[in-house]
Amino acid sequence: MASSAHALAAATPASRDKYVDLLRVASLGTVVLGHWLMAAVSVRGDGRAEVGNLLAVEPRLQLLTWALQVMPVFFFVGGFSHALSYRSLRRKAGENGEDGEHGGGALYSVFLRARLQRLLRPTVVFIGVWGALALALQLAGKEGGLLDVSLRLVAQPLWFIGIYLAMVAFTPPLLRLHERYGWGAFGGLVAAAGLVDVLRFGCGVPYVEFLNFAFVWLAVHQLGFLRADGKLRRPHLLAGAGLTGAVLLVTYGPYPLSMVGMPGEKISNMAPPTFALLCHGLWLVGGVESLRGPAQRWLRRPRVWRAVVAANGVSMTAFLWHLTAMLGVYGALLALGVRLPEPATGVWWAQVPVRVVVAGAVTALLVTVFRRFEQPSAVVLRESGVSPAGARPAAALGVTLCLFGVLGLSMVGFGGLLEGRTAVLIAVRVTAPVAVAMTLVGWLLVERAGRGRPEAAPAAA
Repeated sequence: MASSAHALAAATPASRDKYVDLLRVASLGTVVLGHWLMAAVSVRGDGRAEVGNLLAVEPRLQLLTWALQVMPVFFFVGGFSHALSYRSLRRKAGENGEDGEHGGGALYSVFLRARLQRLLRPTVVFIGVWGALALALQLAGKEGGLLDVSLRLVAQPLWFIGIYLAMVAFTPPLLRLHERYGWGAFGGLVAAAGLVDVLRFGCGVPYVEFLNFAFVWLAVHQLGFLRADGKLRRPHLLAGAGLTGAVLLVTYGPYPLSMVGMPGEKISNMAPPTFALLCHGLWLVGGVESLRGPAQRWLRRPRVWRAVVAANGVSMTAFLWHLTAMLGVYGALLALGVRLPEPATGVWWAQVPVRVVVAGAVTALLVTVFRRFEQPSAVVLRESGVSPAGARPAAALGVTLCLFGVLGLSMVGFGGLLEGRTAVLIAVRVTAPVAVAMTLVGWLLVERAGRGRPEAAPAAA
């Protein structure tokens, strides 16, 4: 991997926006570190292990989520990358004379496959490995304690994959809106997110809050389109407006302080997202954009850029497996009879660096095993097997199945596969077996619909 990263770094064109790559790696790395720190594993009086949240044990630390809840940055970067990728494919399709209705269908399916390869393939492998392990453990009668908690927790980060799938799927129509209305398209999504919260908190309209899974995150994603066109010229104003809005909403509104979900809270800024979280996202995007200049100078150093390239090549694999590594470390400590200190005590904090280093080492080992599934294959505009007219519906159906399958699995987890344990996903009950099946079928549809004819010229990867 080191030699490959060295070659890729050396071949980087001068026009590439290296800061975007740094933000992608830094945002995922911050999420991983935050999950490792928030996990508060303790042993109850009856000897059973339970996993709590450090932010619930020490509420004063919730203010840190205003800097460490950086998923909006990743979605912002996604918007930037998706705009460039779709436009590149659109230009290539135009050069090949495929601007018509059929060409548009093929373009959409190829775009989905190109953008989702490095996302879905490692995700499907992760689901397959954990699904098989959970089934084997259940058949063997192994259950209880940290194991049951792990089967639920390791699937929770999959919500991010589901939201990102939706962003990719909506890129073509939202990019057209952006190209026509610019800041107006972004403003429309912001206004829609605000209206949802008014209907939710002011009028008590049931279920309306779930619309903000789309409006809030797609608004942040739309900022990436604006960045791709060079329209974020005053990021400090965006940061100031977002921070001011978030402070006022948390201080005088019904919104909690934490920008991540907390156990037992009646209102969460995350699930479903609130207008306060959108303001938080605006301040983060404006903040990181304000640091672009010095960061770009730092990235001119060859060693720094090689490290960013290497990390980008395995970032999704590391994200998927980081909770597995962390829970594995705690499981090993319990198996060895090591006494775990109470969370947030002096001894607990003293052990944090050791636990983080060990969890990082285990994650690196898992990345070594599974990183090959993150490598994208060549993407072409057409291939035999799917007609252009059928490509777009198949791709749309595939990404929809993946979206609901991954989100459902993030809620129900891998436990109780044989019992059909359920969870409620936007007023619909889902089970783990159904969620897994939807994800696999959806992935196969996206893969098949996005293939092009062998004689076609390669498209942008």
